[in-house]
Amino acid sequence: MRGATAAGAATLLVAALLAACGDEQQVSSMPGQAATIIGSGSTAQLGAIDAWRAGYARTVPGARIIYRANGSDNGIRDFIRGDTAFAGSDVAMNREQKAQADKRCAGRALHLPMVVGPIAVIYNLPAITALRLSPTTLTGIFSGKITTWADPAIARENPGVNLPHTGIRVFHRSNGSGTSKNLTRTLRAMGGWPYKPSTHWSAPGGEDVQGSAEMTDSVSRTEGAIGYVEYGYASGAGLRTAKIRNAAGEYVALSPESASRSLSGAEVAGTGGDLTVKVDPTVKRWGAYPIVLLTYEIVCDKGSPALLRGFLRYIASDAGQSNLSLLGYAPLPPELLAKVRASLATMT
Repeated sequence: MRGATAAGAATLLVAALLAACGDEQQVSSMPGQAATIIGSGSTAQLGAIDAWRAGYARTVPGARIIYRANGSDNGIRDFIRGDTAFAGSDVAMNREQKAQADKRCAGRALHLPMVVGPIAVIYNLPAITALRLSPTTLTGIFSGKITTWADPAIARENPGVNLPHTGIRVFHRSNGSGTSKNLTRTLRAMGGWPYKPSTHWSAPGGEDVQGSAEMTDSVSRTEGAIGYVEYGYASGAGLRTAKIRNAAGEYVALSPESASRSLSGAEVAGTGGDLTVKVDPTVKRWGAYPIVLLTYEIVCDKGSPALLRGFLRYIASDAGQSNLSLLGYAPLPPELLAKVRASLATMT
């Protein structure tokens, strides 16, 4: 997946396409042209969306899938208002949002998990090529209790590493971010995070950034910085990522394989084709990276445009899932993918 510069370019391209479309409609078409569908939401899945729509356009020439990466909260809002045909969200809708989405659909809104996004803890310490952090230590850093890199808590986890006696520059998302909620949910379960996990950052201090691309850019140009971003952004920018201790006591490097391993056997909580998934960061599985998110495509079970249904089937196909690892994502575990395909088969 591309780094911050390419991701920003993709966002500008989407904005230009939206402007070219005039008044924003969830589906539009003109005589002699294929229909256009519009979605919005998660920035985490932008790289996957870009690859999927390029691949789908080769399968269905002229198909136009426009996606505005404006954050999970905004994507859900747009969908509920009927401005878009689908939303991308790194968290499931809450009860109130689900009721509103069901009403918009005049039936049921479905959560369809489509991509596993490992969340990288990125840092900028030129002399430190490897760093190990536990959820407890991460909680101290992101809550503002640990303020220098040579703090004893960090030193204990990195014996023999010459940590600098410099201040830690913490960056966090300012917009409603599913990445923030999934990170803090893990820290709450494993590290004693003192705040309720939320799409909006709760801890005091730190520096605000808007979106994944700005997070990547801010950490990359700030010595002593730490932040969190989807793996594809981190790898595309060449940023170093910390090994994170899982519930089995192992410090695990982030990779598509270690992220997918953490979701193997995850419980599906939704019913009737609505596939919300319980992600358990405390699973004691060797080689499992504990900080992951699932991005859902939120759609209506009835009345969704044919172009959208075809696009979703492509996403869930072997072709759509096969190259995700090359983009910094992880494919869905086979048992979950089978449920997604079964749910798609019921959409009309």
